[in-house]
Amino acid sequence: MSGSTAAAHADGESRPGRAGGPPTTAGVIAMGNLDVRIEGLTAQATRGRLTADGWGELVELTVLRGQVRGRIDEVEGAVSLAGSFVDRAPRDPRSLVARARVAGLFHRFAAALDDLDAAAALGLDRRAVDEERAAVCQAVGRYDEALALLRQGLSGRRDFRTLGAMARWHAERGEADEAETWFLAARRAYRGVSPFPPAVLEFQCGQMWMDRGGLVSARSWLESAVRRLPSYVPAQGHLAETDAAEGRTPEAAERLRRLALASDDPDYATRLARLLDRCEVPAEARLWRAYAAARYEELTARHPEAYADHAAEFWLTVGGDPWRALRLARQNLALRATPRAQALVNRAMCRVGQCRQQGVIGTNSAGT
Repeated sequence: MSGSTAAAHADGESRPGRAGGPPTTAGVIAMGNLDVRIEGLTAQATRGRLTADGWGELVELTVLRGQVRGRIDEVEGAVSLAGSFVDRAPRDPRSLVARARVAGLFHRFAAALDDLDAAAALGLDRRAVDEERAAVCQAVGRYDEALALLRQGLSGRRDFRTLGAMARWHAERGEADEAETWFLAARRAYRGVSPFPPAVLEFQCGQMWMDRGGLVSARSWLESAVRRLPSYVPAQGHLAETDAAEGRTPEAAERLRRLALASDDPDYATRLARLLDRCEVPAEARLWRAYAAARYEELTARHPEAYADHAAEFWLTVGGDPWRALRLARQNLALRATPRAQALVNRAMCRVGQCRQQGVIGTNSAGT
């Protein structure tokens, strides 16, 4: 689309077809069904009766529930499950793909690619391997390789998965209008009744518009995701951002409080502390800031690759330590050569420079 069209959408102009989407099962029912299914699969695993397909499903559903609920501990549990799957079926390529997926979630990209190579060597369908490999290539900034793999997938089939993957590629490249065209096409191609896949897709499109400053567009997509899944924590978190940006500060703060209490992801405490600082509520802001700082210390110790960027964002803003932020941002950039990672380094360098001009000396200033 033209630059003027892109600007119009960034300013919040609504595109036909953005609202609505396919009818799906009520979110409360779907979450209940998800819990029951995970419990059943876990019981089979405990009794040693779980099949390879069941192991793969258990890993996938555990990740899904953790992501929807904003629970890092559940996603960490999926790592252990994937490891058990590989231990029980080391020659089954499905176990290696399951482990590769959870490794990618924690940004252990080299390990993920190794597992995918091993799965291919064991005879896994090339298209399935390429689909997973494309996601890793995109995550580390190898966009040309990812695009070639995605186009190969599209040549074989144009369904919800392949269309959604193309949408995410364009979103990552900053091509918002083109990405939204693919997001809409993917949603139209959805043939299931589960609310989880379309809600995740809608959240991803809403997140893209948030990054672009298109608040009206972002809210439209995020509200659609939350209508499908009211308990979808990441979507609720971004809706809190739109509330704050549009001046609905009390609503934003209340939403973030609920999320910060329900989730073990310190991102929500960080956002809440930042909002409370702006609203001049220093006592409560200090409490949430201290919680987020302690939690980021834990997460960067356990998963340094996955949380370097989030921790850098915290220390750069409410954490008040740009030197530490710069160190973490550089660590993230070494792992993921993406425009977003470079922008984070640039912001941290700028803030460190400002502090030096003001005569502020940081405890982590060495080597910057």
